[in-house]
Amino acid sequence: MASFFLAAILTVLTALPGTALAFSFSEEAGKDAAQARAKAARTQSLLSEPCKARIKGQKIAVMIAERHQGINNVNSSNQGELFELLNAKLRSVGLATITQGEINARIARAEAEAILNNDPDAAMAASRKLGASFFLKGIISARSGANKMVRANEVAVSIQLTLSDGSGRVLSQVRASGQSWAGSDVVGAAMSVLEDEADSLVAQLYSDFCSKGK
Repeated sequence: MASFFLAAILTVLTALPGTALAFSFSEEAGKDAAQARAKAARTQSLLSEPCKARIKGQKIAVMIAERHQGINNVNSSNQGELFELLNAKLRSVGLATITQGEINARIARAEAEAILNNDPDAAMAASRKLGASFFLKGIISARSGANKMVRANEVAVSIQLTLSDGSGRVLSQVRASGQSWAGSDVVGAAMSVLEDEADSLVAQLYSDFCSKGK
């Protein structure tokens, strides 16, 4: 009889962690689904912002740089995918943008870096050359290194997107961050972050552009 009760107690104790774990997974999945629904609803709400055709038709020049020791450096050869993703998302919500080819043809890399480093004179000059009324500056900051716990290289990135007019007046600023087991591939990690967050980031930029643009 004692053996029977002992076996029964052991059976119950063994079952408890699995039950608790299953409940935990279910609860977390529910939370994730609720957060996803709330995020999608907020995105749709932002995109419903009234936007005059005159404002939507004004062109936006997208520029991307990586920040190293406080200086923003342009390298269009390995940042093209990021540029195209942002450009496509902006166009998908009805905003007008300039292609990377047009930007590269009309202004020099040094001019682009001056804009990305907040030089108002460079922004005004580039605005005239490009026919752009607004700039969307994407600044990528990264920290990479070895994770000793999992014995792998990781890179943590943050992307700050700042929308401003030709005079440098900031209309909107959004940020996203994340981690990747991408070693030193900063652009690859940034691409992963943007693919996950682009819809909500662009929705906020769109709302601010329509409400504050002139």
